[in-house]
Amino acid sequence: MKIVRRLLDGGGWPERVIAWELLASHNPVFELLNDKIVDEMTVGLSDWGSVDLFGVTVVGQAWRERLVSDRKIHSWARSPDRWRRRLALVATVPLNSRARGGSGDSVRTLRVCRLLLDDRDAMVVKALSWALRELAKRQPEVVDEFIELEEDRIAALVKREVRNKLSTGKKTP
Repeated sequence: MKIVRRLLDGGGWPERVIAWELLASHNPVFELLNDKIVDEMTVGLSDWGSVDLFGVTVVGQAWRERLVSDRKIHSWARSPDRWRRRLALVATVPLNSRARGGSGDSVRTLRVCRLLLDDRDAMVVKALSWALRELAKRQPEVVDEFIELEEDRIAALVKREVRNKLSTGKKTP
């Protein structure tokens, strides 16, 4: 963990990438993750690329393995910081992505999605679409029902992209 922390302390994009990949690939260190440590690692995250990489490489996988709590993810979803809100949604991707080891978790995914349905920040809206499209690969009927149930609250972009995914298998046909 010392190497990871040193890379993150004052490091730029290249150091962050190395730190997160190193952390994700070294099980004994990865298993040390908890709410406090991942929260500390969010300091300085303020762009699309770093939030998404951290979300799918570290946080989402740690959350899937229950090293990070639902409470921590939900606190980010309620944050005034757009990047924390985006991170909460991006963290759902490894729950559902085969490539990231996920087997599908509609309960936790939709709980986070519901917290952010009314958010119209572009970064959050795009992440909501991604979260639902990823879940749709595993549980299309659950996502279809969710879209129908929450139709009035979901941003138009999300409805369009998710419905395209459900009907054609692609975000944009």
